[in-house]
Amino acid sequence: MENLPMHRRTLLTALGAMLPVTVNAQTTANLSPPAGPKDETGWTKVAAAYPARLDCVINLEFGAFGQMPLAVQAAFARYSETVNLQGAYFTRREFAPYYMRLRQQIATALNADPLEIAITRNATEAMHALISGYNRLKPGDAVLMADHDYDSMQTAIDWLKTRRGVEITRIALPHPASHQGLIDAYEQALKAHPKVRLILLTQIGHRSGLRLPVREIIAMARARGVDALVDSAHAWGQMPVDVKTEGFEFAGFNLHKWIGAPLGVGALYIRRDRISDIDPFMGEAVSELDLVSARVHTGTANFAAQMAAIEALSLHARIGSAACEQRLSYLRDLWAEPARDLKTIDVLTPADPRLHVGITSFRLKHDPSPQAHAAAAKRLLDEHGLFTVLRTGLDGGACIRVTPGFSSTPADMARLLSALRTL
Repeated sequence: MENLPMHRRTLLTALGAMLPVTVNAQTTANLSPPAGPKDETGWTKVAAAYPARLDCVINLEFGAFGQMPLAVQAAFARYSETVNLQGAYFTRREFAPYYMRLRQQIATALNADPLEIAITRNATEAMHALISGYNRLKPGDAVLMADHDYDSMQTAIDWLKTRRGVEITRIALPHPASHQGLIDAYEQALKAHPKVRLILLTQIGHRSGLRLPVREIIAMARARGVDALVDSAHAWGQMPVDVKTEGFEFAGFNLHKWIGAPLGVGALYIRRDRISDIDPFMGEAVSELDLVSARVHTGTANFAAQMAAIEALSLHARIGSAACEQRLSYLRDLWAEPARDLKTIDVLTPADPRLHVGITSFRLKHDPSPQAHAAAAKRLLDEHGLFTVLRTGLDGGACIRVTPGFSSTPADMARLLSALRTL
């Protein structure tokens, strides 16, 4: 909406929920929630909504981004053609209702208000806007982050030393982790560093797959006068996220991972009564009817991607984030729990279902180096046809991330477990 004059943007924001948008009924008509995580017939139907599996490799790296369902892919192509055919006539006159519809759907899914949501290109852009714009820090304050946090978020937190004149405290999360142990780790860090006024929390870590008890940590921090910025890039869609229940005040999300939107669609959330604590982006003009949108500025966006994201959300709603959480956790448990008995590897997420969903990494006990894990990932691919990915950055060493997706099967997990026994 960057090209819309301010008065028109303001008007459309106020009226956006009233503007109708027709969504292709074929997107969701033939899809229903499976009966449970072990309903292979139901999940085979879900898998059929996505691109066909590769013949040459078993993809266990769905954490990078989620492939669009076929109906969303078709909608994206259709919308791209419309945007390209009609050009600025369409984007200036016809696009706004789609934007408002998407914003409303995101808000509904997250249990938020549309005026608490701004659409971004990804979670990183959303989190950078929150980190750079958070204005309650003063020189001498401190900010807390962990080895669990995403690289570019850690970089942005480090930048606050220059931007806000604050100190940076970094901790390593405990391993093996426990629900209370993770809460205690953050509480002990706040006790040890009483100047901390802001913490970065990653709801599901991209390295190990560890799922933080964010609700409890946020509540504990708030009682100490500390705010939390929540990176939910890997959480939403892999599991339900309710910003009110979790106590979120500031958060960033992706729609191109587990929701199935085209690449280039994310979301920023700021609770309405906290919007003033995030500065407008580089002096962006503020509309009193839409305060949150000034907190990020993406420039000209991919109009067709945002339009197709509406259909991705509709399709994902038919499956349900809760069903996805159960299925992905079930697939993860099929390999990760038996693998604990292997003497050669260390499974990095606990068995406690509160502390993981689908993503789980393992580490080679004999050698935590990136080189050893790169070689192991290569063996898994070359010798067993299993595509995984090396992750670095945890204080305990490198690891290999395994991320099943909606088209993964129990047979895939059995093949992985068999391959791990050869390592």
